[in-house]
Amino acid sequence: MSDYDIVLYGATGFVGKLTAEHLAAHAPDGVRIALAGRSPGKLEVVRADLGVNWPLVIADSSDPASLKALAESTRVVISTVGPYAKYGLPLVEACATAGTDYVDLTGEVLFVRESIDRFHDLAASTGARIVHSCGFDSIPSDLAVFELAKVAAPLGDTTLYVRMKGGVSGGTVASAREQMAQVRSDKAKRAVALDKFALSPDRSAEPKGEWKDSLKVWHSDEMHSWAAPFIMSTFNTRIVRRSNALLGHAYGEGFRYRETLTTGDGWQGRLRAEAIAKGMAIGMAALSVNSLGPLVDKVVPSPGEGPSEEDRASGRFSVEARSGGCRSLFAAKGDPGYAATCVMLGESALALATQRDDLPLPEGLHGGVLTPATALGGVLSERLRAQGFTITAGPVTA
Repeated sequence: MSDYDIVLYGATGFVGKLTAEHLAAHAPDGVRIALAGRSPGKLEVVRADLGVNWPLVIADSSDPASLKALAESTRVVISTVGPYAKYGLPLVEACATAGTDYVDLTGEVLFVRESIDRFHDLAASTGARIVHSCGFDSIPSDLAVFELAKVAAPLGDTTLYVRMKGGVSGGTVASAREQMAQVRSDKAKRAVALDKFALSPDRSAEPKGEWKDSLKVWHSDEMHSWAAPFIMSTFNTRIVRRSNALLGHAYGEGFRYRETLTTGDGWQGRLRAEAIAKGMAIGMAALSVNSLGPLVDKVVPSPGEGPSEEDRASGRFSVEARSGGCRSLFAAKGDPGYAATCVMLGESALALATQRDDLPLPEGLHGGVLTPATALGGVLSERLRAQGFTITAGPVTA
C-alpha cells in the first residue's frame, strides 16, 4: 500500500501553492496528501501557511533516485514544476515505471510528444495514467468538445470560441521561451510543433483538410463577433485531436476543429481582434530572438511570480464549442490560468485518487499517456460542476 494518495510536487511555486490551497480546502477527509519539492525550509513555510500537518517529501528533478522514491510512495503525483521539457520527463518516467498516476499543467507540445514516444507503452503496461494538461491548457477545450460530442456526434466543423479575463505567470513565460528555443534550434522539433496532429497516436490515420493554425482575423456570424487568434489554440487543438483519436475517432469522420478568441462586434471588436493578432505576432517574434531576451524580462513576470489575489479573483472565462446547431459551454469565475486552473488540476488528481474505478479508459488501454477527456471525462465534469463551474451541452437556442 502506498504511503500517500496524492503528492504535490512543486508545492513551493506560484501555482503549486495555489493548488495546495485548493486541496487543503476541498480534499475529502482521509485523503493522504504530501507536499514535495527541493527545499525543506520552503516546504515547511507552505505547510505552516496552509495550517495542515501533511508530510514533506524532498525530491529534485536532477536526482532520479528521489523521483523514483516519490513515485513509489503515492498513488497520484501532481507536478507543477516547469518548464516541463526541461524538468518534467524524469518524473513522468518514474511514474510510468511505478504504475503511479500523474497529472500536470503543461502546454508544451514537444514535451507531450516526447512523453508519448518514450513512456506511453511503458505506462500502458504498468497501468499508470499519465494525464498531461489538466489546467486551462487544456481541460476547457477538451471537455467542451467531449461533452458536445455526447449530444451532437458525429461532429463536423467545430469551433471553440473563447472569452477570458486573466493574467500570466513567470512560469508560463518560461515554458513558452523554452519551447521557442527548441523550435528555433531543431528543424525536426519545429516540424512537430507545426503539425496539426502532432500528438496523434497514428498520424497516418488522421483525415486531411484540417483547419490550419492562423493569425487571421475574421468575423463569426454565428457568434455575432469578430474573432482573433487564441494564443493557446496551437496546443489545445492537438490535445483535442489526440482525444478523438484515442476514442477511435468517435467525434466523427468529418470532425474538423479550431479555436478562436471573440472580441465583440462592430468596428471596436475588429480593432481589438487586429490588435491581438499583431500583439501575438510581435510576442512570438520577441520570444524567438535571443537578443530580445533582456527586453522581454523587463515586461513579463519572473518565475515564481503571477497575478495578485485581487486580480485572480476578478478573472473569468467561458469557452463555447459549436457544431451543427449544437453547442457546449464551459465557464468559471476566477483567473483562468491560476484560480480556475488550480481547481481543475486539484480535482483531476482527486478524481484519480478517489474515483479511479469510475473512470473509463479508451478501449484496449489500461493506462498510458492520456488526455483529460480520455482519462477523466464525465467524472471530472461532475466534480467541476460541484466546484461552481458551468458545463452544459445541447441545441443552440435563440
